Amino acid sequence: MTWWLYVALLCVPLLAVYLHIPPPQLSPALNSWRTSGHFFTFRGNNIFYKESFGVVGSSDVLLLLHGFPTSSYDWYKIWDSLTQRFNRVIALDFLGFGFSHKPRPHRYSIFEQASVVEALVTHLGLSEQRINILSHDYGDTVALELLYRSDHNRSGHITINSLCLSNGGIFPETHYPRFLQKVLKDSGFISPVFTRLINFQLFSRGILQYINQRLKHRERWVGTLTSTSTPLHMIYGPLDPVNPHPEFIQLYQKLVQRSTVSVLDEHVSHYPQLEDPTGFFNAYLSFINSF
Repeated sequence: MTWWLYVALLCVPLLAVYLHIPPPQLSPALNSWRTSGHFFTFRGNNIFYKESFGVVGSSDVLLLLHGFPTSSYDWYKIWDSLTQRFNRVIALDFLGFGFSHKPRPHRYSIFEQASVVEALVTHLGLSEQRINILSHDYGDTVALELLYRSDHNRSGHITINSLCLSNGGIFPETHYPRFLQKVLKDSGFISPVFTRLINFQLFSRGILQYINQRLKHRERWVGTLTSTSTPLHMIYGPLDPVNPHPEFIQLYQKLVQRSTVSVLDEHVSHYPQLEDPTGFFNAYLSFINSF
């Protein structure tokens, strides 16, 4: 398919923008998710988060970090199961995602998102608590920045008890972004045209710069992954077109030899917690109960 046909297809939402068609109403499920959550303020922006108290008598805390371009709702299929294992289960919408504020213009960065997470942990009074982190996709990179800060004892850092990653493009050399991601992350003339015409704040160049940040800061994030003493696990859906099998998982196992790995069924792709919630939860449960 030629580039101009891609442009034509992607500009279809322009009609809705100029016709001022209002956004669709939230589904009952999404509305319920929102009303069951809370907001806190980070540098003048409202950040959405949801938390549930589960197992009585346990002090275990689990923090969930979602992927791109979605939200904390990615975890809804395993939320109840997680609350049966942990005392507190917490998820947030990163700045620019979900129900959180979407400032524009704004240069979004992995570093800022990590600071958002640290601010949430402080807001919840958990600064002295050891935190288990379960992340996916974009959230994997945020988790690695948090791990770097924790391992280097940076001021305000989270004390990480364990880290489980899933289907994140943590290795630039094995990450194959989709067409729209490639267009919006680059600084060519097409990117600002798309972001203006489509008018989706979520797809602004600022957010998609995380792909470039992964490359620029590879040594920092992959380095801490390979050197940390924190318990690590990777849950992987092998049908993932963004982090393809077996290239991605072979590189992970070669570089991160201290980590354990769960490869799910061959039909599971980039969103394993949604595509195979039972398999995903069981894999995570096996890891978290192993230490």
